[in-house]
Amino acid sequence: MGAEIQTLFPWIAAVLGLAVGSFLNVVIHRLPRMLQAEWKAQCAELEGRAAPEEPRYNLWAPRSQCPACGRSLHVAHNLPVVSYLALRGRCAFCRSPISVRYPVVEASTALLFAWVAAHFGYSAAGAGALILTAFLLALAAIDADTTLLPDDLTQPLLWIGPVDEPGLDLRTAAGGRDRRRGWLSVPVVGVLGVQAGHRQGRHGLRDFKLLAALGAWLG
Repeated sequence: MGAEIQTLFPWIAAVLGLAVGSFLNVVIHRLPRMLQAEWKAQCAELEGRAAPEEPRYNLWAPRSQCPACGRSLHVAHNLPVVSYLALRGRCAFCRSPISVRYPVVEASTALLFAWVAAHFGYSAAGAGALILTAFLLALAAIDADTTLLPDDLTQPLLWIGPVDEPGLDLRTAAGGRDRRRGWLSVPVVGVLGVQAGHRQGRHGLRDFKLLAALGAWLG
């Protein structure tokens, strides 16, 4: 049974990756908009005025919609990769083009999940690596779109990281000597970049949080 699980695990992970990739598309699209709505509400509160009424909008509601016509999609329209190919990359209702990024994220997640599962095997390390992969994919896509690294992703990644390394306490994981060196490298690189006149040398505080999370997972 153990050998059979190890053999099937990459295939199971690939199928799981398709489903996770579909959910990551929701996170990538909606989380930045949720943050913008939250910032607007905070600004209104600071200015002493009532926040504008907004319809319910989170990762679960409303149902997936076409960005062009606003029609709610059916279950058959949300099948990872398959629906995109069947619809030839267009909305089933208004025939507007659908971004190719949706199937790319889904397929990439499936392929990476299969590779991770084959590399680590059916184990706690394998499960942890799948979680890390999903978080990093979402962060990379959101960063590419908005240059944001949301705390909603980096902070959970930081705190669940030590769980994947038995015997490692949270204090060591978040602030151990090697981690502190990693944190220090970010402002050093940023200062050097600014001194050299390169705008890309500037880093935001969220880069620190992501680096701390990576330190918790990777050491």
